[in-house]
Parts: sequence; C-alpha cells; structure tokens
Amino acid sequence: MRWDDFRRSDNIEDDRDGGGIGLPGGIGMPVGPVGIGTVLVLGLIGWALGIDPGILIGGAEILHGGPASYQQPYRPAPRTGVPRDPTGQFVAAVLGNTEDVWTQIFQDLGRVYRPPRLRLYAGSEPGGCGFANAAMGPFYCPRDRRIYLDTSFFRDLQIRFRGCSGRACEFAQAYVIAHEVGHHVQNLLGVLAKVEAAQHAAASRAAANRLQVRVELQADCFAGVWAHHSDARWRSIEPGDVAAALQTAAAIGDDRLQRRTQGYVVPDAFTHGTSEQRQRWFSVGFRQGTIAACDTMSAASL
Repeated sequence: MRWDDFRRSDNIEDDRDGGGIGLPGGIGMPVGPVGIGTVLVLGLIGWALGIDPGILIGGAEILHGGPASYQQPYRPAPRTGVPRDPTGQFVAAVLGNTEDVWTQIFQDLGRVYRPPRLRLYAGSEPGGCGFANAAMGPFYCPRDRRIYLDTSFFRDLQIRFRGCSGRACEFAQAYVIAHEVGHHVQNLLGVLAKVEAAQHAAASRAAANRLQVRVELQADCFAGVWAHHSDARWRSIEPGDVAAALQTAAAIGDDRLQRRTQGYVVPDAFTHGTSEQRQRWFSVGFRQGTIAACDTMSAASL
C-alpha cells in the first residue's frame, strides 16, 4: 500500500503510554451497578463472537438498573495531533485519507463531512461507550464519535487471526480503520439511530442481531468505497492489497470466529456477517464506489 503521500490527520488522541487503564495502573473502579468483572467478561464474549462490547455492556447496565458511574483517578489528557512513531504515522495517514475521501463524497452530495476522532490506547481505556479493551478489537462509539484502537490488534490480525501477511498487512490494517470510519459515516447519515430504534423494537435478540449484521456489512462496503476513491486519486493500492483486505474480512467473519472459539456456528448470534458476506460487500463498495451501492438495509438478501 502506498500511503506516503496521504495527508496526516491531526484528529488523533494518543493515550498509549500511561493514559490507558489496567488493574495495577489505576483502573477507575465502578461504583455503579455493573462491576469490573462483568465488564471484562462481556468484553471477552464480545471478542469471541465479534459483538460490539458497548452493546453487551449497555444491555447489562439496563438489566442492572442503569449505567454504572466510574470514579476515575487523575489521568493526564491524551496527546493530540499527529503521532511521531511509525505506527502512529500510519494510522494518522490512513485516517487523513479517509477524511479527504469522505469530505469529497459528502460535498458531492451537498453535505458536510465532520470527521471522527481516533483514540489510540494500550491495554484498556474508558470512553463514551464504556471500557475499551484490547481484546475487543477496534470499535466506533457513536456517543462520543470516536474510534478506539489498540494497535496490538494489528499484530493479532497477522498472527492470531492470520488475516494477512507481509507488506500487504498495511492495506488490511487500513481496511480495519476504514470499516470503523464507515460506522461514523453511518452515524452522520442517520443510519445508526434508525437501526438502534429498530433493534429496541425487535421481537428477539436474533432479530436485533440480524439488523446489526446489516450495519456491519454496510461499514465493510463503505470501507470498499474509501478504497475505490483512494486508489483512483492517489494510486494507493498495490498488487496483493485487495486480496489481503478480503483475507482479513474472511478472518473476522462471525462464522470463522465462532468456529475458532467454540467449535461450532450459531447463525442467530451473528452480528458482523459471515466471511463470505464481509468479503462480498467490501468488493461491492470497491467496484462501484458509491454510497448507493451499499444499501444493505433494504437488500432483500445479504
């Protein structure tokens, strides 16, 4: 992946060296109804099933009578701006490129694109959707419009999930960031609010999960839209890059993750889509390069 010419975004909050929270390092102990043990267990379940941990934790808070409040020890504010280390530079470059691509797409639609902030952390981190934890993988929080990323996930992607190898991992990593930016695009377009309302009205958890799958597949498609426009303008994609992104999409499909963690597949528990679905919708976005092509919400069949 050629990213040297990408503009570096300064919408980065770097909390990797001491701002993160871990048990001896000063975790903010909950004084509300959901304990830290519950949070950690739900985080592990979320990682295993590919579920946004905020959804699980939020559900637990509702069952326990409301959100937990946390008494945090003093912690310095994260550094803001473009990080200087190679990994931080890469993340800032990819985020900056997504900003340039989506700004133009929104402008063509007569709209204004307001980019998200991206929080880099190590270990675990408090945020607008509860605790971010490295085991959860990257996620987007619509409440504070932030992407949370522990970059150790990039190593897990290559080693644990075997989602990419060699230099092509850069584009696979960029796809992961672009997927989370895709959720921000959904937030700006009002998709997330509509789906959340529909999920609250759903007759069962399985029905709510099916709606979540459509959300995730659309974010995959939006990642493909980003890749389409980035390559058209910056010639950023090298041979093997798209194959690496598709390999990554397959590696983090619900069916493959469930089979890896529990030995069998439970389709009603899918929240992100199968490996085949994730690959297919990224490819749709990459080929067509339009928001309209990513209408997973009304698609009769996914």
